[in-house]
Amino acid sequence: MFDLNGRVCVVSGASSGLGAQMAEGFAAQGADVVIMARRVEKLEQVAEKIRSFGKEVLSVRCDVTDTESVDAAAEAVIKKFGKVDILVNCAGSAKNAGVVTMTDDEWDFTIDTDLTSVFKVTRAFSRHMIEKKYGRIINIASMYGLVGNTAIDTVAYHASKGGVVNFTRAVAAELAKHNITCNAICPGYFATELTVDTLNTSEFTSYMKTTVPLGRYGKEGELNAAAIFLGSDESSYVTGVILPVDGGYTAV
Repeated sequence: MFDLNGRVCVVSGASSGLGAQMAEGFAAQGADVVIMARRVEKLEQVAEKIRSFGKEVLSVRCDVTDTESVDAAAEAVIKKFGKVDILVNCAGSAKNAGVVTMTDDEWDFTIDTDLTSVFKVTRAFSRHMIEKKYGRIINIASMYGLVGNTAIDTVAYHASKGGVVNFTRAVAAELAKHNITCNAICPGYFATELTVDTLNTSEFTSYMKTTVPLGRYGKEGELNAAAIFLGSDESSYVTGVILPVDGGYTAV
């Protein structure tokens, strides 16, 4: 089960963190992998590791907030592989502030990066999936897209990830007739470049221990199994699902 040989998987936000981990996970299952991000030098480091699995890898510089950049990336993938089977929308960033103090620029930046980008990338790549009558779209949302929190004020991030959750359901319903599934993963607390400084504080660690039933942060690679399942043939009857991988945070 979960053999991805012959499949082409595209991962945005793959220069580090969860995106890089999932790209490596898909390669380990046999997929050829396209890694996209703005930082090409970081992509090459990830590409070297993926090549150790004996799979083809294409590094593509892509600004997921820019339509021309996204469309050019899609064309580069098709030129190289002729298709895209799996799309993982993982790119994202955020400005943290509460509803009273957040500026328009901070709001717009977060919504553009975390929600509008998912629309633009999905639009560009799903067109090619429709041509082949096959596709697996996996959107990386967040447990913060399902609930609020009392640890940090980040209203735009909550709003954007909540948007990704229902965007996922809409796309699942729309594209099902083309044999394309669309699902979302909602990670909990994982240490990445964007989160490690916050997560490593004593205050946040204490908060995590009282709110996460498993009592710890997610470990490197613990998101991969969910992504591989949703990207596989075995998940053919699963679409529109919102899957938390959060140590139980949203269960209580």
